[in-house]
Amino acid sequence: MSMIKETIYSNIETTNSKQVALLKKHFPQFFDKKGNLIQEKIIEVVQGDEVELSNESYSLNWLGKSYARLLTNLPPKTLINEDDNHNQLEENRHSKNLLIKGDNLEVLKHMVNAYSEKVKVIYIDPPYNTGKDGFTYQDDRKFTKEQLSELAGIELDEAKRILEFTDKGSSSHSAWLTFIYPRLYVAREFLQEDGVIFVSIDDNELSQLKVICDEIFGEQNHLGNVIWKNVTDNNPTNIAVEHEYIVAFAKDKTKLDSKWKSNVSEIKDSLVELGNELASKYSDPKELQSVYTAWFKENKFQLGPLDRYKFIDEGGIYTGSQSVHNPGKDGYRYDVIHPKTLKPCKLPLMGYRFKESTMQALIDSDKIIYGKDHNKIIELKLYAEEFEEKFSSILDLDGRLGANELRDIFPEMKKVFTNPKPTQLIEKLISYVCNGDGVILDFFAGSGTTAHAVFNLNNNEKTSYQFITVQLDEPTKKDSEPYKNGYDTVFDVTKERLIRAGRACGNSGFKVFEVVEDFRAQDDAELTLSNFSFFDDAVLTKEQYDTTLTTWCLYDGSLLTTPIQDVDLNGYRAHLCDGRLYLIAPDFSSNSLKELLKKLDLNKEFAPNKVIIYSRNFESAKQMELNEALNSYANKKSLELELVVRN
Repeated sequence: MSMIKETIYSNIETTNSKQVALLKKHFPQFFDKKGNLIQEKIIEVVQGDEVELSNESYSLNWLGKSYARLLTNLPPKTLINEDDNHNQLEENRHSKNLLIKGDNLEVLKHMVNAYSEKVKVIYIDPPYNTGKDGFTYQDDRKFTKEQLSELAGIELDEAKRILEFTDKGSSSHSAWLTFIYPRLYVAREFLQEDGVIFVSIDDNELSQLKVICDEIFGEQNHLGNVIWKNVTDNNPTNIAVEHEYIVAFAKDKTKLDSKWKSNVSEIKDSLVELGNELASKYSDPKELQSVYTAWFKENKFQLGPLDRYKFIDEGGIYTGSQSVHNPGKDGYRYDVIHPKTLKPCKLPLMGYRFKESTMQALIDSDKIIYGKDHNKIIELKLYAEEFEEKFSSILDLDGRLGANELRDIFPEMKKVFTNPKPTQLIEKLISYVCNGDGVILDFFAGSGTTAHAVFNLNNNEKTSYQFITVQLDEPTKKDSEPYKNGYDTVFDVTKERLIRAGRACGNSGFKVFEVVEDFRAQDDAELTLSNFSFFDDAVLTKEQYDTTLTTWCLYDGSLLTTPIQDVDLNGYRAHLCDGRLYLIAPDFSSNSLKELLKKLDLNKEFAPNKVIIYSRNFESAKQMELNEALNSYANKKSLELELVVRN
């Protein structure tokens, strides 16, 4: 049955409206007739499941927390626009990668309906609030202290103090927390059940970040803090600071794999290449081992976790692994004969992990390492190309690599960006968590390191990751090299880096979108009933028309990369996307309605479940005519067909 449903984007929700709505949806028994929460009902359910109630309460409070919660729940005040010129280029046309220009909180709010629970990894490198990194919190949601007091449910004095640091700018802990809280809160909704977020930070906000993530993601989902040793401080004071942190949280820790290992390692790649080179030069096994042993002794200190790989044969460089041992009780017990002494080799305490036929296959393929005699337990050959690195809480990676990468990409500039992260860092994080596919989100794009890392992984490891990355249209500094080279904004640098990196990785492309001002708010201020016409073609320019369509499709749950199909209704252009038919243009006629009903009746592939119209271009009589026709058709066909009216 069809019914008219009005949707108004500008509704302001209360501070915790989303959370309360979820409770009402999933636990209606917790509320009385007036919508009040019944505490006894909650306790009854929780205690019935043998969950202990704790009297201990611990949380992080700061000036502005109530405002941060309000920002979390406010709807976006912008629209989303597509860069058609860029997106229609051959390398970008079919890409699922996204670069979006605009305030990341606005972008996250626009995208959350469509991308909820679709992201495997979030990596962000937010402002560290060092006092030197340029962070000064200013918010363009302009409220009076009376409005903020009412919306956030706080006293006027508190509202006044909050507005002082949001209007004038501040780098205090409170300002930073007010800035980061809503972004992290909305970002959590993007993560899959087994999704993970990594946040780079230093000592300035580490403590605050950990506690606020405990509140948003749950303390039980904290995976740990990685210490990234990234620099050598040659001018120490009391303590030479040579590291940063990466704070890691899961959406649901119980859904993660029990172990994380990565096959992405430049040391491994170099060792494999060396092994292949030496094996091709030396056919005699003893000479081959002798040459490699000399190299190994000289370079062992550079091999890190591969410093046990001291053997080589025609198959490459390898080490001995004790993975023939059974990890538990009751392993397989049989004799493995030593090739020289012809006696059974010493048996592992718990037996072998492989059955005898599997062991024989390993012996036949020369995958077993024997000791000098039978008194040593055999080992399994583990070649360098099979190496997988554990995820250590201490990561040693030269931070200067990021700047070197940018110089390679932009040879015309010596310093493109301050302290860019190396792609190797992001590649490692992704490869630990993912198995070759998934969406990677970074809403503090900066120079574009995360997206570049995805290009590298897909090109070098033959993976199929997709990225979504967001960058504010922030002006470059007038004395900077990017500005002198014609890049007016940081976004321009990010975009150009991804273009160049994409070409270096086999013409990998990406689509570009941006947040733009909501033209309807401007119209509301300028138009009155006396000068506004529903049939005035100038009400929507082509850009406004396309922006409205893109924003609505995204709001309704379609991915930004979902194709939108044009539908001809007797000369009227409608649009079909994921089962929703959009009517935006003003020239919808009775003949258009007849053609719509005809298509519904005769074309089995044309089966929208919603018809969404732009109210400004449909006077009330036309809305009622359309609703009655759809209602009649839906009743006749026993269909659910809904008419939605939007401002």
